[in-house]
Amino acid sequence: MSRKRHEDHEEHMDETWLIPYADLLTLLLALFIILFASSQLDSKKYDSIMHSLNNAFTGGEAPFAMSNLIPINDSANAAKNNNKSQNPPAKVESKTDSQLAAKLQKEEKDLQELKKSMDAFIKENNMSEQLTTKLDKDKLTITISDRALFDSGSAAIKQDSQKLAMSMSNLLGSYPGYQVEVAGHTDNIPIHRADFETNWDLSAKRAVNFMKILLNNSKIEPASYSSVGFGEYRPIATNDTTEGRAKNRRVEVSILRNIKMTDEIAK
Repeated sequence: MSRKRHEDHEEHMDETWLIPYADLLTLLLALFIILFASSQLDSKKYDSIMHSLNNAFTGGEAPFAMSNLIPINDSANAAKNNNKSQNPPAKVESKTDSQLAAKLQKEEKDLQELKKSMDAFIKENNMSEQLTTKLDKDKLTITISDRALFDSGSAAIKQDSQKLAMSMSNLLGSYPGYQVEVAGHTDNIPIHRADFETNWDLSAKRAVNFMKILLNNSKIEPASYSSVGFGEYRPIATNDTTEGRAKNRRVEVSILRNIKMTDEIAK
C-alpha cells in the first residue's frame, strides 16, 4: 500500500515552477531583442519592436519608453537644414556682378563696333596690306605698316597719310573712356642719322608724331593717350628677311580694355 502511494506521488509531481521559468525565458528573449535593436541606432525599428512587445505583454498599453534616439538619416537632414538656415545660399548674381557684366557687355560691343568700322575703312581705301586689326582679351590693336606713314628712316608723317590719322582719330573719338597707347617699332638694322642715334629714338619719335595728329581732335581726351618706343625689341616676324623686317617696322595703336577678361570669358 505504501509503495503504491509513492508511485502515485511521483506520477503527480508539482510542475507549477515551469510557468515562472517560461516567463523568465520570455523576458530574456525580449531583453536580447531590445539590446539588438538598440545597437542598430535606428529609432524607427526600435519603436516598432517596443510597440509589438507592448502589445504582446500588455494588450496595447505602452509601459516601455519610446526611443529618444535620433535616426541617422533624420540627424543628417537636421544638420543639413541647420547649415542652410545659418548659411543661406548666395544669390546667383549679386548687384555688383550684374553691373560688371553690363559694363563688360558694353565694352565688348564698343570694341567690336570700332573694329568693324576700322575694317570697313581699310577695305574702302584698299589698305589691307598696310593696316590690320586684332581684338583679344586685353585690347583692340590697330597695326599700321611704317611705309603707310613714313619715308625710310624718317619720323615725319607723310602728307598723304594724315587723312588716315584723322580718320582714325574720328573713330576713336566716338568711343571715349578708353586708354589708348601708341607704340613705335623698328627692325634691327642700326640707324645712322644725326637726329636719331638709335632705333629707340626713331620708334619713340614716330609714335609721338602719330599721336599728335590723333590728339588734334576736340573729341579726344589727351589724358587717356600715351606713346612709347620699343625700338627693335618686340618683333612680330624674323629680321633675317626683307619681308620680316618690313613687318617689324610698324606703329601700333592699342585701345585697352577697362575690364580685363579672363581666359574663360574670352572663349
